Parts: sequence; C-alpha cells; structure tokens
Amino acid sequence: MFKPSLLTLAIAAALTSPLSVLADEVGANKEKSLEVIEITATRRSGSVQEAPLNITALDADLMKDQNISELADIARWVPGLTITDQGGRSGSPIIVRGLNTNSSGPGSDGGTVATYIGEIPVSIDMRLVDVERVEVLIGPQGTLYGAGTLGGAIRYMLKSPDLDLTTAEVYGDLFQGKESNNLGGETGFIVNLPLIEEKLAIRASLNFYEDPGFVDYNYVVREPGISQPDIDWTDSSALANNFKKMADANGETTTTGRVSVRWKATDWLDATLNYFYQKQDTEGRSIVHHNALNPSNGLNSVIGKYESAYRYDEPRDKEDSLLSLELKADLGFAELVSATGFSSFEAVGQRDQTDLLIRLDYGYEEFPSFSAFTREEQEEETFTQEIRLVSQGDSPLSWIVGGFYNSFESDSTSKEFTPGFGEFAVENFDGEQARPDNLEYYSVDRSDVTEQAIFGEVSYAFTEELTVTVGARLYEYEVNSESAVDFPLANTLFSGAGVNDISLNFKEISASDNGNLFKFNANYQLSDTVMAYLTVSEGFRIGGSNGLAPCPDPLPDKQIGCGQPAEMLYTADTTTNYEVGFKSTWLKNRVHFNAALFNVDWDDAQIAGATVVGQLPYTSNAGTANAKGIEISSRAMLTDSITAYATYAYTKVQLTSDAPYLFNTDGTDGGVDGDRLPGSPENQFSLGVNYQTDLYEDKTLDINYGFTAQSDSISKLGLHANGETLPGYGLSNISAKVTADVWSATVYVNNLFDKYTYTSVRRDVADITTANGAEIQRNYGHYINRPLTVGIKFNYQFEL
Repeated sequence: MFKPSLLTLAIAAALTSPLSVLADEVGANKEKSLEVIEITATRRSGSVQEAPLNITALDADLMKDQNISELADIARWVPGLTITDQGGRSGSPIIVRGLNTNSSGPGSDGGTVATYIGEIPVSIDMRLVDVERVEVLIGPQGTLYGAGTLGGAIRYMLKSPDLDLTTAEVYGDLFQGKESNNLGGETGFIVNLPLIEEKLAIRASLNFYEDPGFVDYNYVVREPGISQPDIDWTDSSALANNFKKMADANGETTTTGRVSVRWKATDWLDATLNYFYQKQDTEGRSIVHHNALNPSNGLNSVIGKYESAYRYDEPRDKEDSLLSLELKADLGFAELVSATGFSSFEAVGQRDQTDLLIRLDYGYEEFPSFSAFTREEQEEETFTQEIRLVSQGDSPLSWIVGGFYNSFESDSTSKEFTPGFGEFAVENFDGEQARPDNLEYYSVDRSDVTEQAIFGEVSYAFTEELTVTVGARLYEYEVNSESAVDFPLANTLFSGAGVNDISLNFKEISASDNGNLFKFNANYQLSDTVMAYLTVSEGFRIGGSNGLAPCPDPLPDKQIGCGQPAEMLYTADTTTNYEVGFKSTWLKNRVHFNAALFNVDWDDAQIAGATVVGQLPYTSNAGTANAKGIEISSRAMLTDSITAYATYAYTKVQLTSDAPYLFNTDGTDGGVDGDRLPGSPENQFSLGVNYQTDLYEDKTLDINYGFTAQSDSISKLGLHANGETLPGYGLSNISAKVTADVWSATVYVNNLFDKYTYTSVRRDVADITTANGAEIQRNYGHYINRPLTVGIKFNYQFEL
C-alpha cells in the first residue's frame, strides 16, 4: 500500500513543517500547551513523556473526539499494536510488534498481550465506559506484569470516586449503519456521590449498547435434519422451503456496569472496592462468504457482499464480572499497594459444524439433509493477589519489590449434534438404534493453573541526567487438567450403547515449570525536555496441557478424537526485547515527538493447530522468530485552534528457524527460516486533527478528523497451506461537537468513504472442495469491517 521510506518522509514533513508557525504562535500566546497525560504504568505516577519506555496513553477526551468505544478502535492509534476486529462474538486477536504465529480467524488470539482493569489482570474486551485512560505498554513487560506479556500489556484505568464533588452524567448515542435495517444506540449514566466529605465516596455507572448488525444469515436451514442445505440455487421455491433469512445476524446487545466505593480512612490509607460487570449477547459472526464458495456452485454467484452462508444461526452469550479491592498505604519510606481480585467468566454459544464433520469422511455426506451444529459452554474463575512496596523520597536510590499469586480454574464442554442422521444411519448403515438427541460428540475439559512470583526493580540516579534500572522476576507455575471425549451417537448406533448413554473416561495430565526474567533500563536526560533510553526486557507465557485424551495403541476402527504423545503438552515461550528510544518535548510543551527502535527475539513460540486424530484443537511449540522495526508518535499544537496527533510503525517479523511440522505431520509444508508471520501489517499510520473555536461566547465547536491506515497482512505464516494476502486499507472518521457548560452534542461519520475490506480470514481456499460428492463450502470466509455509519451523540453533566 505504501513504502516505509515514503511514509517516514511524509511523517517527518508533517511533524516538522509547522515548527516555524508554532514558534510564532508560542511567542504570541505562551499559556497554551498540550495536555499532560498522567500514567501509573511504571508503578509510579508520572507523565507519558517522563516514562522511559514505549507507552501510549489515550485519555477520555481523545477517545471521545475519535469515537473510540472498544479495544479495536484503540489499536488504530497505537503504533505497534494490531487488533483485528472480528465482531462481538469472537475474541479479537491482540498482536504487538507482529508477535503472532496463529492463522487469522476464530481462536487466533495468541495471548501475547496481557490486559488489566486497574491492577487486576483480566481477559475481557470491555466497553470503554467511565474510563479515565487506557495505557498501552509496547514490548515485553515480564518484570512488573508477569505472564502473558510477551508483547506488552494493556491497562484500563477506571475513573476513581471523587471524595469532594457530587456529579451526575447522562449520555446517549443513536446511529445508523449503511447495511443495517435498524437503528443502533447506546445510553447510560454515571453518578459520583460523596457520602462523607473527603473520606468516603461511591461512583456508579451503567451502560446499554445495542448494535443491530450488518451481516445477513440468509441460508439458515429451516428444519434441521429435514431441510436440504445444498439445492438448486436458482429454484426460488426450494430456497423458500429449505431456508430462512436472518437479517443483521451479527448484532450484539451489551450491558456494562460498575460500582466503586472509595474510603480514605486516614491521610495515609486509601482503599477502593470495585465491582465490574459486563453481559454481551451476540447473534453471529462478522464473516461473509462472498467470493468464498465453489465457483461451480450457484450460490457463489448470488450471495451478497454482506451475506454469510452458515446453515445455523450462531449466537453466543458472555458474562464477565470482577470484584477487586485495591489498598494504598503511605508508610513514609514507601507506598504499600495491595491488589486483590476475583473474576469470573461464563459463555454459552452455538455454531455451524457441518463442514468439519463432512471433511472427516465418516459417511455423514451420504445423508442428503445432513447438517450439524455445536453448542459450547465455558466457565472460568480467577483469583489474583499482588502486594508491592514502592520506595518514596528524594534519594538517588529507588526500588520496587513485590509478590504475586494467581489461581485460574476453567470448565468447558462441547456438544455436536447431527439432527436426523441417527435415523438415517439406522436405515442405511445397519445401525442398531438411534439416539433422540443425535448427540454425535461430547467433550469435557477442566483445568486449574496456579502461578506465583516475586519481583523487584532497583533504580539508581548516578547523576541528574543518568538513571539505571535493573529488574528481575522469579516465577513458577503448575497446570493440572483432565479431559474426556465421547462419541455417543456412534456408540449407540454401532456399539450397543443405550440411547441416552454417555461414557466419559477422564485422563489427568499435569505440567509445571519455573524460571526468571530480567530487565535493564538506562535513561539519560539530554536536556530538560529530551530523554533517551535503552531497554533490555524479557516476557514469558506459561506452558501447560492441551487437555486431550491420549490415543490408544492401536487406534480403534471407529470415530475417535485424541492426542498423540507430541500433542499432549506444550512448553512456555519467551521473548527478549532490545530497544532504544527517545522522548522529546518542544516549544514549551506544544510539540511531543517520540520514537523507538526495537529488536525482539521469540523462542519456543506457541502455535495453535489440530490433532491428527479427530481434528481437535491443541497448542504446540514452533521454533524461533524475530521482530524488528521502528515506532513513532507525535502530538502538536499547530496553532492555538488546531491540534494534531500522528503515529507510524514499521515492523518486520519473521521465523528465524525452520518449523517443518507447523501445518502437517509429515513436514512437507512447514515454516521456513525467513517466513513472514501472519496477522499484522508491516506499516501502520494514523493521523488525527482537532480544530476548536468559540461559538457565541459560551459555546465551543470541535471538528475532528481521523485517518488510520495499514499495509497488507497475510493469513498464514509464510503464505503456506493456502494462506492469502489481505490488501491494506485506510479508514476515515469525522465528527463535529458543540460543547456548552454542562452539555455537548456530536454528529459523526465513521468509515466516511464506506471502505469495504477484509480484516482477517477463517480457514482457507482448500475448504472449497467436496467429500464423496458433498460440498464443503462454508468453512472458508472473511471477516469484514463495519460499513459507513452515521450517528449523533449527546452528553449532559451537572453537579448536585
């Protein structure tokens, strides 16, 4: 889409050409400057410009200006961060500096980035409601943040209860998407209430979000097991008899709420009890099958650009909750921080499974009305405790020391149903008897993971300009899991099992490991407003068990799903980051310009795959990889009325050793040294411009324009195994906001030029095939971005 050299020159010109103008402006009006964004990512309070690491912080005002409401929106404004928006149903992969080996599509989030709400690690894509700021730490953060920070960490910092002011806020949003049949909307309120002045306060918020969706499921079987999923697509009566249409079937309804109670018991003790809750009901996936079906099939010529060909609707309901207690005690010589959290997650979903079962070649395709669906349930509970001491005072020596404990438990089930097939098999395959539920596959996986660590950092200011920090983390973890798989329908049909029997033979597997992480940082103050830094840091992700039942030897002559010896366990993977950068402030805080050069080595990279027997998902380890590049960000007051924000990142990421068994078991199409890693672009660029002027003396007009762009990405490592290249694209947003003392109103347009683009891929073109004459045609598809959307927002704030 664009070359790094040309884009770098363009950014340099954009950021440097206004300097003469700015110099004149500063001379004429000295009091105006850029807002200072305070952060706590280093475990100490300070500004973004003072932190000797690559961090981007987006505050509430910027997120409102650019209509940022979720994590996928944030990624477009953070150099080095890629989040592929896969809609509300699927978890969107989070990739930092290209560190990803997994193919794009559902379940492709490699877990290389940790997310936090305040001090507590969580796994949630939360609506950005009543959020003070979002901090994105780029690069391995294993010393202070622990497991899962191979690439970085993301922190949602909620607004703290105010002990002095009684305030309330109500807001709303009404929007219309170009491909949606109905309006979408969002509404909510925020209340802050001091109960005892300067001692006790409560803050509460509640948000309702309704997205009507924009992808139609127009080929859902009307009667499972009776309707035929593949017909003459030119026969309108056959279409009406066998299928039902579901318009805007990828919509979602999300409710987000939280209550926080802050108690400042004394001048030295501050405690906040927080409860967060989010419930998300999604209707289906943002996947389309336009140009993704067999060309010889008539459906390929009639399916629209915003249509999916799935045979079943695919809802998924998710609930997240977090109860946390954060204590801060000023001990004089140090601040004591205790963060305790208990989080839970529940999900229930359904999805089309027809093509996978046909591919297994067990005779399902001989049933003309064959279709199948999977229902999945998942429960997770996590307890986290961290305690740390952070030194205080003006001594050249400063330090942080702490301990961390985390306990994670999960329990999941998966059930595959094949409506009508049991009765067909009794008549045509000499089956003994059918099952009323036609339950073809049933799996249960349970696991518990405990992790504990001690960590610390020591900093010493050798001079007023030079400070050196050394840190370490010592960790250990243990994983225990048990799993079982049954094939009830096959057992009932051919092995004499009862019509309601389920037989689960659990196998237990354990794994444990320990290790240490290191960090070195030196930062030098070149002037009062320019700082350079050098960092060497490490990150890790725990290994564990895949929760598979071991394969028997010899394999039975019947349907089975199990793990071979090499598929049972996977080990921890690690990253080592070498980074140099600088942060600079110019023209009396009217220009910020920051840049970083990095080189990351990745060892034993964890990858997702499918077992040889039964095609069950599992995790294994590949070889080594490397990422290198540059990240640039800048903010500038071009005039007293115009503020601009620009970022650029160039990332080259590739394997540095062969991984011959990455895509198959015989090593004929594996990864090769030098292969590009999938899922992220080499080039990212963003530009935001705000123009502000007064209206009628007591009102302000803000006009905001945002442009984000990326070059192409690939769907599979090295384009092996039918990987494909997804073209780069650029998106524009624009808005106009009028603000008075207590209210504001905003009109906005997202995806201004209605760009239609693929954001990632599910499966690959090899799925456009047949099995014994039956077409396998609906596994392969593309996630797409949201079309042009027009909306209006209002906000009303008042003090009581």
